[in-house]
Amino acid sequence: MIKYTLSCDSGHSFDGWFSSSADFDRQAELGLVSCPVCGSVSVAKELMTPSVSTGRKKDEAKVLMMDQARKEAVAKIRELVTAIRENADDVGEKFPEEARKIHYGEAEQRGLIGKATADEARALLDEGIEIAPLPVLPDDVN
Repeated sequence: MIKYTLSCDSGHSFDGWFSSSADFDRQAELGLVSCPVCGSVSVAKELMTPSVSTGRKKDEAKVLMMDQARKEAVAKIRELVTAIRENADDVGEKFPEEARKIHYGEAEQRGLIGKATADEARALLDEGIEIAPLPVLPDDVN
């Protein structure tokens, strides 16, 4: 996991955790990273200062990153994602269409999961339709 200090176009600064730099780039491109203060999806990474570690510091950092609390947190998030998947209708590529039907009262309220392009996700958000990506979790939590 990588922790980035992020800022929005209004100057608000906040932290975000991502599985990789590419994961941040993908989520930002889809408009899924937003400022917790103002909701702006125009978010960028702030300049980071690299940390130079000795072998001992690297070992200590590994222990901290993989400690029991982190494992438990990832396990709980994994349980939540599983519960969401089990209790939602997977509508696949029809996600934007089905989300709109629910939002505009043309279909009954229910949980949905599915796929949307970056443009489709932005359009849904612009219409006031609340969507969120399911988190991508590391495979090794043992």
